[in-house]
Parts: sequence; C-alpha cells; structure tokens
Amino acid sequence: MDLPKTPSFRLEGKRALVVGASSGIGLACATGLAEAGAHVTLAARRADALSEISGAFAERGWSSGTMPLDITNVSAVQTALSSEEPFDVVLNAAGLARHSKAVDTTTDDYDAVMAINLRGAYFLLQAAARRLIEAGKPGSLITISSQMGYVGGPERAVYCASKHAVEGMTKAMAIEWGGNKIRVNTICPTFVLTDLTRPTFDDPEKRAWVESKIKLGRAGEVEDIMGAAVYLASDASALVTGTAMLIDGGWTAD
Repeated sequence: MDLPKTPSFRLEGKRALVVGASSGIGLACATGLAEAGAHVTLAARRADALSEISGAFAERGWSSGTMPLDITNVSAVQTALSSEEPFDVVLNAAGLARHSKAVDTTTDDYDAVMAINLRGAYFLLQAAARRLIEAGKPGSLITISSQMGYVGGPERAVYCASKHAVEGMTKAMAIEWGGNKIRVNTICPTFVLTDLTRPTFDDPEKRAWVESKIKLGRAGEVEDIMGAAVYLASDASALVTGTAMLIDGGWTAD
C-alpha cells in the first residue's frame, strides 16, 4: 500500500536572506532557517552584530554570511540584491513602532514607521522577486507582519496602518507572482517579548491589557515564531501563498 509522504521541512541547498537579523524575531528566524540547513545571509544595519551572529552560527556548523543593509535605502537594497544570485527565501523582519494617540501623531513618526514597515518591505520584495523572475526560479518571500494587521489597538494607529497595508500588499504580490512559482506570505505574531515591545511590557496597565487579550494567557516568545518561518520557507508549504500565519495566542479569534 502506497502512503503519502510528508514533504520535507529541511532547507539544504536553499539560500535565504533574513533582513533585520541582528536581534529579536529576525535573529530567531535566521537561527531556525540555518538550523534547518539553509545558507543564511544575515542582513541589518549593525554590521558588528551580524559578524558576531555569523561566528556563533559557524560554531554550530551552520552556513551563513553577512550583508550590512538599511531597508529604508531602497536604491542600496536594489543594488545589493541585483548583485547577488537570487535568494530562494527572503524573510523580512525589519520593523519599527512609534506609539502615540492618533491625535498626537507627528509626520516624522508617521514617515519613519512607513519607511521601514511598508516602503522598505515593498521594495525589498520587489527586488527579490525580480531576481527570481529573471532566473526563472521559484521562491518564498516572507514578511514578519503583526496581528495588528487584522485588528486595531490604542495608540497604534500608524503601526496598524502599516501592517494592514502589508497584508494587502502580500495578497496582491502573491496573485501577480504566483505564475512564477513565487510564494508571498506573512507571519503575524502577537506581542512578543523583544526590545521593540519592552516599553509596553514595562507598563503594568498595558501589560495587563495585552495578557487579557491573549487567550492562551501569555505573551509570545521569539521561539514561537521559528517553526512558522521554517515551514513557509520549506517545501512543506508549497501550496501556501497570499496568506498570513497568525501566531497570536487566540487574540484575533473574537
């Protein structure tokens, strides 16, 4: 009797670019992809941190390289990716949050958040897809979005706007590039304990609000995101595109 065979979650032979790899969710995802066998190019603004991480990967027998990169510099991103062989996997974890009441939002805060979360994300995916299309190769493009791409929250109008836009962008790109066998998806975590969310968790009232909304009763940790990254990068998700993996502890269930 023939039985179906589970598709492989392994990533040997794949080249992955992880942007925002110097800390937090980006570092966790880069670790997961490297552990699964991919050659991971670590990209972020902090070149010193990338070198340290690459050294730690080497100690574990994992293959990696570094690429100092500022996602807000679109021309630099385009130049960097055009000079590389196309990446089989691109995972963008670069992000920024500047929270305030909507009536107090400044244009500087709005522009800073959008430059990274939306503009930078858009043109990174564009550059990655162009290289794959030129080479006639399939690929998996993954953006770390947020549950806030599906709900709203106090003092988060700009952040929510950026993440709702990322979700729409992802669907449209998935439709356009599906014929090229390029998959485009997002991972949407709830509040994860990182440097980015530390101000929220340091405020007892805000922390209580967060924990009251998460049905599983705890905030996220970076390890909660790693499996989703490996899944979306691998052949196990070969028919998954234009969608989001909500890792929110049940926040959006009601």
